[in-house]
Amino acid sequence: MPAQILSDVLYTAAVEKNRGLFLYPPGNIGNGNWMSYRELLRRAHNYSDLLQRIEGIRSRSIVLIHFHDHIDNIQWFWAAVIAGCVPTISTPFTSHGEQRQRHIEHLKTLLGHPICITRQSLLHEFEGGNDLNIRTVEEIRELRSSDSQQHKVDPDIARSEDIAMLMLTSGSTANAKAVCLTHAQVISAILGKSHGLGFKPGDTFLNWVGLDHVASLVESHIAAMYVQADQVLVSATDVLSDPDGFLRLLSKHKATFSFAPNFFLTRLKSAFDTIDGQILNLDFSHLRTIASGGEANVVEICDAINKMFRAHGAKRITVTPGFGMTETCAGAIYNTLGPRNDISLNRQFASLGICNPGTEMRITVQGEAGKMAATNEPGQLELCGVSVFKRYYNDPVSTAAAFTSDGWFVTGDRAYIDEAGHLNLAGRIKEVLNVNGVKHSPDGLETAIEDDRSIGITPNHTLAFAYRPQDSPTEQVCIVYAPTYEPHDITARINTKDRIEQITIMYMGVCPYVLPLDLSVLPRSTLGKLSRSKIQAAFGRGDFLTFQERNDELLRKSRSLTHDQPTNRTEQTILKECKLILSSCSQEIGVETSIFGAGITSINLLRLKKRLQIVLGFDEIPLITIMTNPTVRALTSAIDGLQNPHSYDPVVVLQSGGKKTPLWLIHPGVGEVLVFLALAEYFSDRPIYALRARGFDGEAYFSDITDATQTYHRAIKQRQPQGPYAIAGYSYGSMLAFEVSKAMKAEDDSEIKFLGSFNLPPHIKSRMEQLDWVEGILNLSYFLELITSSHARAISTAMHALSTKNEVVDAILADSDPARLECLGLTANKLSNWANLAHNLQSMARDYEPSGMVDSIDVFCAIPLAAVSSSKQEWKENSLSKWNDFSKTAPRIHDVDGEHYTMISPTHVVSFQSTLKRALEERGL
Repeated sequence: MPAQILSDVLYTAAVEKNRGLFLYPPGNIGNGNWMSYRELLRRAHNYSDLLQRIEGIRSRSIVLIHFHDHIDNIQWFWAAVIAGCVPTISTPFTSHGEQRQRHIEHLKTLLGHPICITRQSLLHEFEGGNDLNIRTVEEIRELRSSDSQQHKVDPDIARSEDIAMLMLTSGSTANAKAVCLTHAQVISAILGKSHGLGFKPGDTFLNWVGLDHVASLVESHIAAMYVQADQVLVSATDVLSDPDGFLRLLSKHKATFSFAPNFFLTRLKSAFDTIDGQILNLDFSHLRTIASGGEANVVEICDAINKMFRAHGAKRITVTPGFGMTETCAGAIYNTLGPRNDISLNRQFASLGICNPGTEMRITVQGEAGKMAATNEPGQLELCGVSVFKRYYNDPVSTAAAFTSDGWFVTGDRAYIDEAGHLNLAGRIKEVLNVNGVKHSPDGLETAIEDDRSIGITPNHTLAFAYRPQDSPTEQVCIVYAPTYEPHDITARINTKDRIEQITIMYMGVCPYVLPLDLSVLPRSTLGKLSRSKIQAAFGRGDFLTFQERNDELLRKSRSLTHDQPTNRTEQTILKECKLILSSCSQEIGVETSIFGAGITSINLLRLKKRLQIVLGFDEIPLITIMTNPTVRALTSAIDGLQNPHSYDPVVVLQSGGKKTPLWLIHPGVGEVLVFLALAEYFSDRPIYALRARGFDGEAYFSDITDATQTYHRAIKQRQPQGPYAIAGYSYGSMLAFEVSKAMKAEDDSEIKFLGSFNLPPHIKSRMEQLDWVEGILNLSYFLELITSSHARAISTAMHALSTKNEVVDAILADSDPARLECLGLTANKLSNWANLAHNLQSMARDYEPSGMVDSIDVFCAIPLAAVSSSKQEWKENSLSKWNDFSKTAPRIHDVDGEHYTMISPTHVVSFQSTLKRALEERGL
């Protein structure tokens, strides 16, 4: 008969004498000990007998189990089950005294003065918590020989609807809630997992997560016993500190199932990259599933891990993203299809699949109770079913808030269900950064920061959260991180702070408060993940005040020593204007600070240009002057020399630092390079140079493609005499990048290791023929966000009917948002010149026919313009694929987010830069 209650699971497992647990003691993954389920049952009975002798114990008593290793937790968990009590495995206590005391006091109240079982060696963790009924193992063992037999209580017979255990979870607040898991719920959840993940007798589960986590206790430990599988248990600390060891254990024990959240998968990828699996003789032929949850899974990482495991014998999809909570007994929804579909849809984060039997899901429209969201429409994720809990223990308020009026559990996550019926998360409803009325995902910001490996951040130790400073009318953003540098390394501290500020400004448009913290004060979950809610609450209480004061003082002293002060009135004026434009972090700007390094956007650059013209009394300060002189001191010198003739230089230095091969970016068809500003901010490890068309500042336009090619060729060689070279062009610039690469190869056999085309096919003549002067200025106006693309199409006929170019310019300006024109500093003459320059570039390519070959090319595919293709797939297959005719090796086509004009906009630049970095790495750069 199938198990109906938890004790049945242990009794049934113990029938097979050759099944059991292999336990590694903390600090030693070289030597472990075997324990059969039969032996576990014997020990559980012995401990149960002792437990029932404790004075005050009774059937259904809550037993709080507090140990640091798997074996103690397991033995006393099953002892409590057999004794008819309700086991509750304690979560690790924080090292912060006040927080720990508050937690213990809360547990005492929440659980109703429970009996707490621990060891003598752990009593120091309960400082001030003597009101708990604490019993040590050493004390309990003495009960066997005492006269306490009179206190022994026979357990009631458990029913399937009774509470089997309580699981502690902090949820979205700092205080723990206790989730009631019934026998029926746990058994139903295990049956659902077995169906979804294919558990079967003879499997081996490798478990490294603490048993206070539901994924460890239910999805691994109890599930393995239920299906007659073996299990290997190792401490989380040993695995997290030694990913190589985890791989060796998977191979050694022929494990079929394990668990790894996304942050640990990232570490496994690094381990694979650095170890030689053949020498270690790794064999993953038995491995079927590594379930992953707790945070969003990056598709790129899932795909890489799968390939690595398959290279060492794994026969099927390995990483299985899923969704689960303590309230659902861990994983209730799994994606067992692998990343192929997510890759084809260009998703950054993996979809989570479909529900296990015993669970149902729905998405409702936020704020409209019970209204179902449409396919692909984000809303509130709600669950119900036998595998879903019904209440929090001793907390009717939280219970009522957790369920809808028709009984569905509100998870607190935003999600959508796609056309395939798969769940996709869109962020926690409460875990958002709401700044200036705009909501941002903290996960995306944290990923963007940690993607920059040039700064001193411990991987997976960065958290972003909102806070409201005293007397501030709005919330601001705080970034805390664990540094890799020594506390006295002020240079590293400042560089890390500056880079985090730059990335956050780019991501959100605001400057954060950045705070390095010791690892010891960063509370982590059982999965090793930082607890956002607890760290945010601790920051708000002032628990980190000592760190803040020390950090602020070090930065203040350092800045006062290193920031040069203005030496004349012009420097003072320009510095003041820069601070106004970059007000988010204005206190950090000095006369030698690069405005690009300070995170200036293209719009703010144009605003700065206009402000300087007004306050310095210039009719015109060429934008190129500011772009090529990005510090206050350099700009002052350049402005002083504006009266002197200047020569055209196409090179704009967007990022000067870094030791990797420079990346050269060639302008799109509008000739300007402002579009690259946001992208360049993500490449602190290599110089980024942009090439700007001739003619913005009164120079003659290019005469033909050869003129442009030779000009850019000379400029690249002058700045970077030796290869290898990395060159990419955006749209029209892709054609120029192709021609420049051929010219460099022909001249001296230059090594072009990377040639990138941002969404342009080799054959462009037909598109150039479509763009007469009117279409060109309409495209330019859309590019500058003066009008929308739909409005540009709508007024095209009317614009063509006008008699002169001046009438077209005047009509577009009249149609444009005055505030936007003011921001850009656009006049009729400037817009007309810009349109003429862009039209000249387009005219140069009207008869262009590609020829010749390059060694290789990477093509970045976005949604095409409606005028050139009906779909992204058609664009890829019928247009971009034609690069194959002009490359000696097959083009590598990379799907990217967004449309042709938005693929590297602030909306999509985070995902684009990740794809571009990966492409550069794959080319050896």
